Amino acid sequence: MKYYPIFLRVAGRPCLVVGGGTVAEHKVDALLRAGARVTVISPELTSKLASRAADGSITYHRRRYVAGDLHGAALAYAATDDAALHRQMADDAAAAGVLLNVVDHPGLCDFIAPAVMQRGDLLIATSTSGASPAMAKRIRRNLEQTFGPEYADALQILACLRRRLAERALSFAERQRILGALVDSSLVEYLRDGRTDEVDRLLAATVGDGVSLASLGMERTA
Repeated sequence: MKYYPIFLRVAGRPCLVVGGGTVAEHKVDALLRAGARVTVISPELTSKLASRAADGSITYHRRRYVAGDLHGAALAYAATDDAALHRQMADDAAAAGVLLNVVDHPGLCDFIAPAVMQRGDLLIATSTSGASPAMAKRIRRNLEQTFGPEYADALQILACLRRRLAERALSFAERQRILGALVDSSLVEYLRDGRTDEVDRLLAATVGDGVSLASLGMERTA
């Protein structure tokens, strides 16, 4: 295994993107969705990045990268067309202990960004270890057809129930039994088909205590 798979919390942490083109834009978008504090260094920006700089979503330095820019970053992306700059950043990142991704140059990367499919709290990350990002994207598209928005709803229900069950005088084994029964039930299928009455009956039978979609604060759609 070339890479150690991990989901990294970057919320509130400083992250650096060097480059102002479309690829850099995608990296910035992903970091912002994860709650990172993003700084972009580039002589030029796409219109979208310029808009983010103008509204304060990102910190922008209109110049080229210089040694020291990586200091304090949790992780960084190099997204330019300058091979010499990429090599310099790789050396600087190694010296500073900063995780670096150099776009399209896996040999210079400390980490690679997977193709990600998201449904609410469900994240499925696919990687080909840098061999073929295009294949990773194709696999992601296939996963998107398999895992629909009903999985986001199911996870919301399970998360709410997990908190509620923790407040009851139940053993850990009993809480796990209840949650496991729901995971193994037709919950996802009922949600996919909009059969909310069936969902309510399932919740009442499995959890009891008057639990329903309404009691969990979830809107009934059918």
